Amino acid sequence: MANYTLIDTVPCENVLGEGIQWNSQDQCFWWTDIHSAKLYRYHLATKKLSHWNLPEKLCCFAFAKNDSRLLAAFESGFAWFDYSNGVVEWIAKPEAHIPGNRSNDGRCDRQGRFWMGTILDQKNTPDQYASLYSLSADGKINQHLTGLHISNALCWSPDSRKLYHADSPTHTINVYDFDAADGTLSNRQVFARTEPGVEPDGACVDAQGYVWNAQWGGNRVVRYAPDGSIDLVLTMPVSQATCVAFGGEQLNLLAVTSARIGLSEDALKLQPQAGNLFIFQTDIQGLEEPRFG
Repeated sequence: MANYTLIDTVPCENVLGEGIQWNSQDQCFWWTDIHSAKLYRYHLATKKLSHWNLPEKLCCFAFAKNDSRLLAAFESGFAWFDYSNGVVEWIAKPEAHIPGNRSNDGRCDRQGRFWMGTILDQKNTPDQYASLYSLSADGKINQHLTGLHISNALCWSPDSRKLYHADSPTHTINVYDFDAADGTLSNRQVFARTEPGVEPDGACVDAQGYVWNAQWGGNRVVRYAPDGSIDLVLTMPVSQATCVAFGGEQLNLLAVTSARIGLSEDALKLQPQAGNLFIFQTDIQGLEEPRFG
């Protein structure tokens, strides 16, 4: 079983911190506060926290192999974003025809495709659903899943043979067979379930193939073995953990974002650190985050 120790708390008070990942090139954790439309960067060695104001909500993003810009999933779609000057170059808006939907959780697979799932921010029609998309380096967009409400927990096994994904309100993380060559998924199986009131949020996979999942409403991050059994429950000082990522020079630091949104004044008194970033030292090694392209 993994061991962990809280070594750093970054007081950023995010409304909805999400999408955290490690950039080995600048030795920083990067993440987004979706509802505040801000991009954050935390330099581990100097503990310097920076942020950028954005033109619209940034829901997830990826670093690219051959471009200094971020590949962003803003609320209305895919775009290149140059955080040095604020310039946005739109690529596609796959759900521009569905009012009330926005982008949500996403990341790159190990073959360099960027995946993004959407969310029903506001349901306007009975047949309105969210979906899961991928964007290839050649600009091609594919829709892989639909009929969703809140797409989350997207990550892949170390050998790219399995894709993990959750539709959060179903309290279920599913696992699919993944064809890494053509980027398709099949054979959905239930991987793990959470109890009522607790929803699976952002996730990542470590070098041993175990899935780490931030659990909204559960005051915790859970590490699941490849067979779906619970290996570890990491108790959090906040109820709304949102996303997880491994980083640091040894990839053995686990960073966890969180959210303040929806918490009453009484709840915030009980968890004053809600919305902050938490960094844990672990005895587990993560995997390098893939880049787009």
